[in-house]
Amino acid sequence: MNILGINAYHADSSACIVKNGELIAAVEEERFERIKHWAGFPTQSIKYCLREAGLSIEEIDHVALNRNPRANLLRKIWFILRRRPTLAMIKDRAQNASTMIDIKKTLAQEFGVPAEKLKARISYVEHHMAHLASAFLVSPFEQAAVVSVDGFGDFV
Repeated sequence: MNILGINAYHADSSACIVKNGELIAAVEEERFERIKHWAGFPTQSIKYCLREAGLSIEEIDHVALNRNPRANLLRKIWFILRRRPTLAMIKDRAQNASTMIDIKKTLAQEFGVPAEKLKARISYVEHHMAHLASAFLVSPFEQAAVVSVDGFGDFV
């Protein structure tokens, strides 16, 4: 199974490829963009990882994204409402969430292939679970204790 991991539209955007359970490549987009903590869609990182793995985007079986816009949704809504959001802020948050939902379309555009040629199943992984999974799932251990201590907390 070929898995493409993507950290997109967040500081330190990056990509990785796991091929049959083995980490083949991982890189942050800032290495290509030459902008520290670059945030956006990591096209160059994905291309690098695919090249290192000897794969095309059409050969990816699964795409795992670094966050789930629906995770902890009620807490997020309550947090925003307490801050008395402006219409611009609400629009920005909705647009930000939609970028993750249309990820197959983005991949198709960035790689110049029709979206229907992309067979990959998409998984939206809650942010902290993504940290934990990236460390544990490619490790040699069958059991382990893992912990994620990260900046803001993401409403968990």
